[in-house]
Amino acid sequence: MRLTLGFSPCPNDTFIFDALVNNKIDTEGIDFDVALEDVQTLNEWALEGRLAITKLSYAVLPLVLDKYIVLNSGSALGKGVGPLLIANSDTGTKQVEDCIVAIPGENTTANLLFSMAYPHSKNKRFLRYDEIENFVLANKGLGVIIHENRFTYEGKGLKKIIDLGDFWEKETGNAIPLGGIVIKRELNIDLQQKTDRLIKKSIEYAFTNYPVLNEYTRIHAQEMSDAVMRQHIDLYVNEFSLELGDSGKDAIRNLLAIHQATSGVNTEKPDNIFLLH
Repeated sequence: MRLTLGFSPCPNDTFIFDALVNNKIDTEGIDFDVALEDVQTLNEWALEGRLAITKLSYAVLPLVLDKYIVLNSGSALGKGVGPLLIANSDTGTKQVEDCIVAIPGENTTANLLFSMAYPHSKNKRFLRYDEIENFVLANKGLGVIIHENRFTYEGKGLKKIIDLGDFWEKETGNAIPLGGIVIKRELNIDLQQKTDRLIKKSIEYAFTNYPVLNEYTRIHAQEMSDAVMRQHIDLYVNEFSLELGDSGKDAIRNLLAIHQATSGVNTEKPDNIFLLH
């Protein structure tokens, strides 16, 4: 059987999926057609229901629950892992709400967290996550950064205004649900559970060799140093990636409730948001 699978080329995702898609573990008769795309593209594809299995931002989950169910493995949650709002060192003293702010995609968790912290900000520009540092460096406005840019912005003379993850943690007490792996509801339960199990095995395989970096991660992160790749993996691949657990699921449920309250859209949620073991 062949299944389509989408995830980002960022080190945390390539680290997680390397063994699965490169036949380093027994995939139990499943072959994967892989699409490597930035998270906003994957979010848009999830809205269309394009892929059988996909990474997405948890902020878009309320809009796709009719099509997808959340797997227990492969997620990016944690504390101290949130997006950062940054400015150029010579940015003036204007209020954030009055500034143009670059956001890495409309349907991203970064946008949801920024909107929680600054509900009156109206001057957003939606860019690919890897374009935002240059946007800020060019004095075009502020920027919300994610992924490896968390580790590079200071070296470029940029400064942090607020850690949006800290804001979320103080407001909710939960870990930050950044991104997860979902699978089509229309697939049979045995196939869903097998896929979930295989992703967990792929992560466990990756950790047996870590901190040695696999070639798959290196190929897709050629501009990053080994140190930045490891920082990326250490930050975003953790116990929640292996298994969401009750606390991870509670954080996601809280995000769904906040999305409904802040968007004004009453998204009907199915009874089973998460795949049962």
